[in-house]
Amino acid sequence: MFATVHTMIVEQDEEDSEAVRIIKKDIPAEYGVLIQKFRLIDDTFFNVCFDNYVEGMQLLLRIFFGRDDLVVKYVVTQQSADNLYGRGVRFDVLAEDSEGKLYDCEVQRANEGAAARRARYNSSMMDSRALAKGAEFAALPETWVIFITENDIYQAGCPLYHVERIIQETQRPFDDGAHILYVNGANRDDTPLGRLMQDFFCERPEQMNYAELAKRADYFKAEAEGVNAMCELMEKFGEKKLEEGRLEGRAEGRIESARRTATALLALGKLTLSQIAEATELSQEEVKRLAGSLGA
Repeated sequence: MFATVHTMIVEQDEEDSEAVRIIKKDIPAEYGVLIQKFRLIDDTFFNVCFDNYVEGMQLLLRIFFGRDDLVVKYVVTQQSADNLYGRGVRFDVLAEDSEGKLYDCEVQRANEGAAARRARYNSSMMDSRALAKGAEFAALPETWVIFITENDIYQAGCPLYHVERIIQETQRPFDDGAHILYVNGANRDDTPLGRLMQDFFCERPEQMNYAELAKRADYFKAEAEGVNAMCELMEKFGEKKLEEGRLEGRAEGRIESARRTATALLALGKLTLSQIAEATELSQEEVKRLAGSLGA
């Protein structure tokens, strides 16, 4: 039985310790509301719930692949893969099973976040981490990029979409060991997979189908330690957004200052548009626009 949290800023009731649990007193009230609304399809909550949670990830993979014998060895979340020559990537959840197969599991509410080329890029970045220097290519492990999507992005009504490379002329598998799987979150029928997707869109742990997920969600929504961890995460996220806002404000300020300088130089009529663009670090198109507004 999972506890019902009546308020997020409370003292423990000695007569009914299951009804309410201690939450730190200084959390903003809106945090309590947000925590209760989190679902597993929300990437922040997904990452928190599945960090080092082998039992939960094993449940997902066994249902996705219809294999009760699949054993997960480890699970980590929010792992970054840097790229010296281009864009890096941050994986939602990375896991490895007892056969050495690697899994990148992502939740995506927007279709754009599960684009085909993103799946390709995630797959390539998994490979870049998996092979030691000097190792044979045959040692490259089998990999799966899994997108759990809120919508049926391929609109064919399938609960799962398997993506595999084939040799077109022979229609045989290319067999490079790289696989992509889309899990249709819109499919919430009365099958093991459908019930799992019901859980991903459920706000209340006591209404979930799978005890492993319900217990984990309840910990972060109702247990003091779990709720406090969620609050700290949201505080860090808020500080990050605030700093991003400050940086954006500074950048906007610099651009506006450059525009004022360019406008003054245009009014003097002593420099060419390209010279003004170089002096102010504005684009020539922007300087031309400013010149047009002045009638220069």
